[in-house]
Amino acid sequence: MKPKSGIFELITPDLGDTDRIELVHWNLKLGDLVLPGQEVLELVTDKACFPIESPVQGKLTQIIKEKGSVVQKGDILGILELFESE
Repeated sequence: MKPKSGIFELITPDLGDTDRIELVHWNLKLGDLVLPGQEVLELVTDKACFPIESPVQGKLTQIIKEKGSVVQKGDILGILELFESE
């Protein structure tokens, strides 16, 4: 894979009407490569667990919200540096 210009922000999606969303697990560590469709992290509400998949190919370069963080819709959770296939 080679770098593609740009970054992608992993954000908290709209999980419906809920009072609390907690980031319970990162499946990646800094520097890990990720493919589209790969589960990156898990969010939990009072109703269900939501695995969050990456829609892009890239490398995790920044974790903004750590495991155990309470987040809201639209919060930036992490940053991916975009990559493209060779």
